[in-house]
Amino acid sequence: MPFDGGFLHKISQEINALAGARIDKISQPGRELVLLTLRGSGQNRRLLLSADATAPKVHFTTQALENPKAAPMFCMLLRKHLGSGRLIAARQQGLDRVLRIVFETVNDLGDKVETSLICEIMGRHSNIILVDQSDKIIDAAKRVDFVTSEVRQVLPGMTYTPPPAQSKKSLLTIPPHQLAAAILAGRDIPLPKAILEQGEGLSPLVCREISAFVCGPADAVPSSLTPDQQERLTFYLKVVATALEEGCGTPTLVRDPQGRWVDFSYLDLRQFPPDYQVQHPESYSALLDLFYEGKDQRERMRQKTAQLHKSLCTLRDRLTRKLAAQGQELLDTAGRQRYKEWGDIISANLYRMERGDRVLRAQNFFSSQGEEVEIPLDATLSPAKNAQRYYGEYRKAATAEGKLRELIAKGEQERTYLESAIAELERAGSEEELAGIREELISQGYLRRDQRQKQRAVKLQPLRYRSSDGFLILCGRNNLQNDQLTLREARNYDLWLHTQKIHGAHVIVFTEGAREIPDRTVEEAAVIAACNSSAGTGAAAGAKIPVDYTLVRNVKKPGGAKPGMVIYETYQTAMVEPDRRRIEALREG
Repeated sequence: MPFDGGFLHKISQEINALAGARIDKISQPGRELVLLTLRGSGQNRRLLLSADATAPKVHFTTQALENPKAAPMFCMLLRKHLGSGRLIAARQQGLDRVLRIVFETVNDLGDKVETSLICEIMGRHSNIILVDQSDKIIDAAKRVDFVTSEVRQVLPGMTYTPPPAQSKKSLLTIPPHQLAAAILAGRDIPLPKAILEQGEGLSPLVCREISAFVCGPADAVPSSLTPDQQERLTFYLKVVATALEEGCGTPTLVRDPQGRWVDFSYLDLRQFPPDYQVQHPESYSALLDLFYEGKDQRERMRQKTAQLHKSLCTLRDRLTRKLAAQGQELLDTAGRQRYKEWGDIISANLYRMERGDRVLRAQNFFSSQGEEVEIPLDATLSPAKNAQRYYGEYRKAATAEGKLRELIAKGEQERTYLESAIAELERAGSEEELAGIREELISQGYLRRDQRQKQRAVKLQPLRYRSSDGFLILCGRNNLQNDQLTLREARNYDLWLHTQKIHGAHVIVFTEGAREIPDRTVEEAAVIAACNSSAGTGAAAGAKIPVDYTLVRNVKKPGGAKPGMVIYETYQTAMVEPDRRRIEALREG
């Protein structure tokens, strides 16, 4: 992600604009997430600090974040040392991705001291560190001991040591023409990499933007630049330097054709194709709120569903191994006819046999060739008992085949259900949806209800859409709701849609007595079904997903089937491309 030193510099300017504000509240919504509510200039602003390896960041937020019932220890420590503290400044060393937020606080003796929160935005090494005025570490969101790192430890009582500095040049300390000269004198590698190698705080995205301005989409190395291109390099570095100044720059968000936010910067980006959408939020914090809103929610849901997801996957994998073993047993029963034939051959040759014989060599009258066959015998049994033994093996194998087919059919149905529950869990985007899935799994016996919690029904409403032609479209959010929609709420001549052989939601178009449904409405409902399926998550650009549709009267539920499991024979199929922007425009409520 392009949260580089330059973008952190713009965030620090927003924080400094609130200098003098006091801390009103401190909370810790996640293990690596801290939220400071600052009161100043007649307003409250919430400063979010995240050391999450997947999305480390610092910015003001308007999002509502759920806090744990009991504050974590690090949160209690922050309240003790920073409670009612006054914001002094946010300080950044050059364009490094380390931000020190300094507060004026009162210590145990009543003296005013400076206490700092140091935010290190460095991927999996990101951290939030609380230090006193002498830079002694009080504690950190992530403690780093000698086992974790031999180079740099972060432990209470130790003196804070900044991350090793890189030998790069910052546009905050040198003029643009000097950085341009360093790039031209550096290694002869592709220009974006050459810029990245020399410029401090410049992300690969910004380096590509500079390169695109200098020489267009063509590949170039510093030694191949013409004098005019060298001047363009210096000019655009001046543009970057100006954008880093306070009050300058352009908050820029980029959305791909599928409606997903893909990049952001403090520069007006021009490197993307025409079908990409560029937006300019009102502030850099507002930009990050938009960019990370869905991602943060998905990450929080991933963390909350991780254990349940693992349990369901373990059950599915165990069932898969069991089905494989039963399948092999079923293959073994395929040769049961041989036992009956051997019993018949022994019965036809009883006059030739005596107790104690170990092998019967006789003509195989079941073969068209009539060749001789060797049949193993149990020497302790009489010839007639040997025949009965093979008849018994035949009957046992026949019974086993019927039972195995029944067990395999039930196992396949259960595995399909578990896979659908896993797909639901992966698509869950809210606490309500997660609670609904848990309730479903409890009803099916896969989970036990926590008796310590109040037993209350989960009130979860289906997703509501209104087609361009005015038809109401409802989309189930779990298997129980799928059954409710299809089997109880929908009428015979409503339209039912579901992705073909792909786990997903049941979608109903309510016709309200209309005889015909416009093609546009059918297509929009198919897109909704595609987006709310396991195939719709992360689908490649231009990918088409098959969606079956038929009248509700053609959809049946077999007796004893798991929730969400239905059958249908008469149907049509539409090939559609998932488009979340399109369905969000149709969303109601």
